[in-house]
Amino acid sequence: MQRDQIDADVVFVGAGPASLSGALHLSRLVREHNEGLGPQTGEGDSLQDLTILVVEKGREIGSHALSGAVVDPRGFDELLQGFPGEEPPYQSAVEEDSLQILTRKRSYRSPLTPPPLRNKGYSIGSLGSLVKWMSKLCERNGVEVYPGFPASELLFEGERVSGVRIGDQGRSADGSPKANFEPGIDIASKITVLGEGPRGTLTRQAEHRFGLNRGQEPQIYALGVKEIWQLADDTASGMVIHTLGYPLGTEELGGGFVYGMGDFLSVGFVVGLDYKDPETDGHELLQRFKKHPFVESMLKGGKVVSYGAKAIPEGGYYSMPRLYADGLLLVGDSAGFLNPQRLKGIHLAVKSGMLAAETIFVSLLKRDYSSVTLKRYESDFEKSWAREELWRARNFRQTFQKGFWSGMLRSGWQVLTGGWGSGRRLPTLAGHQFMQRRNQEGAAPDKPAKTDFDGKYTFDKLTDVYFSDTSHDEDQPCHLKILDFDICHNRCVQEYANPCQHFCPAGVFEIAHHESGAQLHLNFTNCVHCKTCDIMDPYQIIVWTPPEGGGGPDYKNM
Repeated sequence: MQRDQIDADVVFVGAGPASLSGALHLSRLVREHNEGLGPQTGEGDSLQDLTILVVEKGREIGSHALSGAVVDPRGFDELLQGFPGEEPPYQSAVEEDSLQILTRKRSYRSPLTPPPLRNKGYSIGSLGSLVKWMSKLCERNGVEVYPGFPASELLFEGERVSGVRIGDQGRSADGSPKANFEPGIDIASKITVLGEGPRGTLTRQAEHRFGLNRGQEPQIYALGVKEIWQLADDTASGMVIHTLGYPLGTEELGGGFVYGMGDFLSVGFVVGLDYKDPETDGHELLQRFKKHPFVESMLKGGKVVSYGAKAIPEGGYYSMPRLYADGLLLVGDSAGFLNPQRLKGIHLAVKSGMLAAETIFVSLLKRDYSSVTLKRYESDFEKSWAREELWRARNFRQTFQKGFWSGMLRSGWQVLTGGWGSGRRLPTLAGHQFMQRRNQEGAAPDKPAKTDFDGKYTFDKLTDVYFSDTSHDEDQPCHLKILDFDICHNRCVQEYANPCQHFCPAGVFEIAHHESGAQLHLNFTNCVHCKTCDIMDPYQIIVWTPPEGGGGPDYKNM
């Protein structure tokens, strides 16, 4: 197939905070160098006319961006040193924070807020608004930013990454080209930076090709499910609440959060994706959380305006892959730059982008794009405050894989000892390995009745998907690839009762039972791109790939 080609010096995949900070910082380094203000290594070192691209699969910049988000300003403070007068568009400053312990009907404020959850001096914001602001700042500094460009494949020259291929546009459901078919373009680049978010498609390709995970622990994920509520006033602005307990017991790890942003309230629930019960449902947990009297009282008089979900990489330092290969760097969530102890990753994503940009700058000056030069990124990370922060939390998430109470004690000890904890690297299991088959469970535990969705405080999955403004062309190849339907229809229904219908927060997986047996139907147009199916399928036969450009949610204030 004949494909158009764009030549670039550097291409960043994904318009999240890591990629955009990397592109912006690189533009500054190049500008200062060309003006004689930055490093000079000799004659002929001009870096004029560089092409720096950022490609994003969402229909707009920010439409796929979702976070809590309480922001540690350290990353943005460093990034903006070369851009006087620029300020992130935060929505409110943190004025009070607390940890609440919830029972089924009551709440108790913890007398001590653990140090990792203290947020005074930080700001609350919408990640979507932040990345929109960052993209405009990038464009004013010569970076080209293209939404609706889903990168579907890495390009190679031998064993060097040489760019990315953008997915085709205009194929029908059976894969045949429609009248408006346009083959995806190839972007040839000297250096490719992957900032796709967690469980990225190209990142997975690179991990398999180069063995980037060799010697590391598997990544551990959580699922964050969130709604934005508009309130009648701004009396909750600046409030940060985290919760433990209800609606979870001690078999799962997770908790809720409520953040006040002006007259909006960010209400969400996070559950670790290494649970045992195959019927665990992140969306259901959020609905039950909202019905708790403590939370429901804050929602009175409000209305939900947005919904979304996202996987969160919580494995920490020991689960991070190698950050480089020939022609390739990994940044942000794609590389595991998130501190699960503090529930924060935006500042680390920004720092990862900056560190990557500094290595890219040296690589461009040397005209050497091999791993020999690009490994400087990893060595610079090892000397940075980002590594210091992640090192202090290096075993935090792993402690909970031995049990909730053991995890509480050992993680507390790690906080007190600055991360030393057990003094050794704790082994990790991938989350799907914890899911128990039905014949392993023994007597089924007592489970609360499913939420009776009232349409006022609680909503079913399809209603919440409506609030996410998710849209896909229905006549396109399904972007969720099932490698073996026979397992779904015959084994999984017997062994796990098809947990996909529970762990998906958007109702994508529907199991129809007929006389001939179970039949899996994929409502792929509901998909909010959280990647939970790719992570939690117990057989690892669901592969998430990017749909046509622009498909997916269109988040507002998320």
